[in-house]
Amino acid sequence: MSRSPFEEDILSRVRPTPEEVEHLRTISDRIIAYLMECHRRPSMVVGSVARGTFVRGDRDLDIFMLFPPDLPRDDLAREGIGLGRAVVDYFGGTAVEKYAEHPYLNARIFDLDIDLVPCYHVVSAREIQSAVDRTPFHTRYIIPRIAGFVDDALLMKQFTKAGGVYGSDHMTEGFSGYLCELLVLYYGGFNQLISKAACWRPGMVIDLENHMQRSFSEPLVVVDPTDPNRNVAAALSLDQMCAFIELARAYESEPSDAFFTIHSPVSFTRSQVRLALAERGTSLYTISFPTPPYVPDTIVPQLRKSMEAIRELLERMGFSVNRNDCWMGEDRSVILFELFNDTVPPVVRHIGPPVTNGDNAGRFIRKYVEKNPLSGPFIENGRYIVEIRRSYTEAVALLSSTILLDGSLGKHVRKAMAEHGWEVARDADCWNEDLSVFLASFFERSSPAVRIMRMGGE
Repeated sequence: MSRSPFEEDILSRVRPTPEEVEHLRTISDRIIAYLMECHRRPSMVVGSVARGTFVRGDRDLDIFMLFPPDLPRDDLAREGIGLGRAVVDYFGGTAVEKYAEHPYLNARIFDLDIDLVPCYHVVSAREIQSAVDRTPFHTRYIIPRIAGFVDDALLMKQFTKAGGVYGSDHMTEGFSGYLCELLVLYYGGFNQLISKAACWRPGMVIDLENHMQRSFSEPLVVVDPTDPNRNVAAALSLDQMCAFIELARAYESEPSDAFFTIHSPVSFTRSQVRLALAERGTSLYTISFPTPPYVPDTIVPQLRKSMEAIRELLERMGFSVNRNDCWMGEDRSVILFELFNDTVPPVVRHIGPPVTNGDNAGRFIRKYVEKNPLSGPFIENGRYIVEIRRSYTEAVALLSSTILLDGSLGKHVRKAMAEHGWEVARDADCWNEDLSVFLASFFERSSPAVRIMRMGGE
């Protein structure tokens, strides 16, 4: 399938320049040579740089240091971090230790962001001992197959980036680079993929090697060619899959370069937050606390779990939640709720058992007589009813109460809140500079294709 002139124009802008490719190759070769010559440690470049499918400007380099599989896990972590620091010291960079399944170094060497990752050098993907051990197999699988589809992979990556569905991290829940490449290979090109994706339905299964050995529950299943028990699309949420379907459908209908254009994020001022709330007639609340010292893939799921637990508490206490969201910053994290009502009457009705249910009816009467209710228990339509005082009549009081810690919060979130406390802000006071983009995206939320349509009409 031939490409349109604007697709060729997009490619001319997203293909890495020869100078960029050479720079990355030179730095990676120097690091790999240093590891072997000075430390006798084999290593390899993995990811999109190794496969030649990185978009111009994505100057991230992943170097995996290969260790024997019989090395104890603690020794792998200790020796890997030590070796990574030796690389950083030798080349005069800086580094931060991070933790996925085991520690690794995120380094800044020259002008590149480099992950120095220890992994086990296993001969088969079936023998992996940690998730990172699988990555070299991905690189070896893609390299001999991608040669005729590099441009298609670049278009797919730029398309998903512009559409806001690129990234398999827990905050994005979208498409990984490896997934983009596999889909392009499976369908035989970018436009062929778009045409088929426009008709996708949840439950799609793609198995390039026809070797799936188990069932999967995710909305899109792309069986890993190097591991029949793994779904490459496991991180892709239903909403993000549907957003991609919408994008594909819209692009097939009216293709344009707008689907590949990444715009600077919109931000809100405090006044815009105030105006948005006035227009909507709702109330906004944020709970903020120190970010636990773990990587986003650990904390973001816990933020979401905590958000749902607090939402359930709010609803149970009579506060109607329209929408909620969460945000993880380097120093502080935020859980946000938009409420249709942030006050409730002091009285609340509890419906008890039928009068004819003797044992339960007796227990209900004894329980509430002792609590000195506002009314009742009385009988209505054959059941006992009691009207009691609410514990909280204002959302701010509930959200400020330690009752939050009794809910099903994420472990690290609960610990941060219990040890350091949390701050509750309301309406325009929820705004600060760090949250300006987050709040804008919350109030101006729309699906990716709708956003592109609106921008095209401006």
